[in-house]
Amino acid sequence: MSLRDTLHLTPRNRRLPHPLLDDAPTLGQRVADRVAAFGGSWPFIGLFLLLMVVWMVLNTRSSTPYDPYPFILLNLILSCLAALQAPIIMMSQNRQAARDRIDAQHDYQVNVIAEEQVLEIHRKLDELRATQVAELLDLQRQQMAILELLRRRDADS
Repeated sequence: MSLRDTLHLTPRNRRLPHPLLDDAPTLGQRVADRVAAFGGSWPFIGLFLLLMVVWMVLNTRSSTPYDPYPFILLNLILSCLAALQAPIIMMSQNRQAARDRIDAQHDYQVNVIAEEQVLEIHRKLDELRATQVAELLDLQRQQMAILELLRRRDADS
C-alpha cells in the first residue's frame, strides 16, 4: 500500500489537511497554557521580585513584623508557588510537545508527497526526453538517407 493510499489521497486531492490536536481545549488545559505563558515571562519575574522586595522591606521596617527575618513564611509561599507552578508548566509543555509531534508528522507526510510529485515530474521529463531523442535519431536517419540519395545522384550524374 502506497503512502497516498494510506493518507486517503486521490490524484485530484493531493493536499493533506493539517490535523488538529484539540478543537476545544479543556478549562484546565487553557489555565495551564496561560499560567505557563505568564509564569515564564519577564513581567512575572519583575512582579515577583517587586513583591519579594516589598515583603522584605515591610517585615524589616515594621515594629511588629508578621514574617521576621529569615522570612520563613515567604520561603513557604515561594516553595508552594514552585510546587504548584512546575507541574502546571510541565502540563502545558507536554501539550506543546504533542502539538509539535503532530506538526512534525504532518510536515513529514507533506514532504513525502512532495517528493513523490518531484519523482513523477522527473519520470515524465525522462520519458519526454527519451521520446525526443528517439524522434531526433529517426530524423537524423531520414536526413542521412536523403544525403546518401543525394550523394548517389550526384555521383551518377
